[in-house]
Amino acid sequence: MRDFACPNCGQRLAFENSLCLSCRHPIGFDLAEREFAILGSDGTTVASPARRMCANLNVAACNWLVPAGVPDLLCRSCSLTSVRPADGDIAVPAFAEAEGAKRRLVVELVELGLPINDRVADPERGLTFELLSSENEPVITGHDEGVITLDLAEGDDVHRESLRISMDEPYRTLLGHFRHETGHYFFFVLAETGPARAEFEALFGDPDLDYQAAIDRHYSQGAPVGWEESYVSSYATMHPAEDWAETFAHYLHIRDTLDTAAAFGFAPAGATAAHPLAGEAGFGRIIQLWLPLAWSLNMINRSMGHHDLYPFVLPPAVLDKMRLVHKLVAASKASVEVDAAVG
Repeated sequence: MRDFACPNCGQRLAFENSLCLSCRHPIGFDLAEREFAILGSDGTTVASPARRMCANLNVAACNWLVPAGVPDLLCRSCSLTSVRPADGDIAVPAFAEAEGAKRRLVVELVELGLPINDRVADPERGLTFELLSSENEPVITGHDEGVITLDLAEGDDVHRESLRISMDEPYRTLLGHFRHETGHYFFFVLAETGPARAEFEALFGDPDLDYQAAIDRHYSQGAPVGWEESYVSSYATMHPAEDWAETFAHYLHIRDTLDTAAAFGFAPAGATAAHPLAGEAGFGRIIQLWLPLAWSLNMINRSMGHHDLYPFVLPPAVLDKMRLVHKLVAASKASVEVDAAVG
């Protein structure tokens, strides 16, 4: 995430701001430019082309801009949500919090050059989100053929922490859920077919193994002894698909945190999404920057009496898997850029 400033007065802005607290100008986030723009008294941007706030400004606290002139238009992030609580529902505040986490996800996917094909572009496997409340009926967070379902109760700190402890997880957040479940979607996009499939199977295993049997085994027997040497988390041991999704999520954790650290002067600019390094050298640079940063952030958290910010170890086998994620993400970005240039 970048360090943002008000275009009018230069005041620092948080990614979630819709108003500059210094000059009091209403502002909106432009995804294409990854910058903020000022809105005039008529609700549209001062600079051309004319844009206005997403229709979800009030219900989801969305501060993203959309083209002006089209009523009730949703931004790129909000339009990916196909099911949500009705206006006035008790779960709307949780829905707004989830949408905030999803906007961070979408920005990172765009920064990394990953294609976001929605249900309009791909009716059968396009990416879409169902954000549901388990207040009255059970909701299972997961992924199925491009549909990502999230239990909005995950936005409740007490509920989420209770689950984290009961499932013996070192880390559990809304953004983490989105990154993990999106990892399942990007398996289809990046690794399901072609040469990448063989590379995937060599590192992760057969993604077509019986998933229900894997679930039953995992929750009855737990992770195998010595799992820490080959997996980023105990949950990753359950099935090759979960191993990929966990590895993909951690790759996004690392890239975004490095970006943010670089924006605020805690890390060099090299190897961030805005200044990527290609190939093996690029991944090596990412890890070279990440390991001391993660260690220092963990120590800072401990100084404040908190748990480690990044309570994970990255053994060589995990880095090999993450290296493949990096390779496929970079290849996808290059392919998108070539298509854009040809088009």
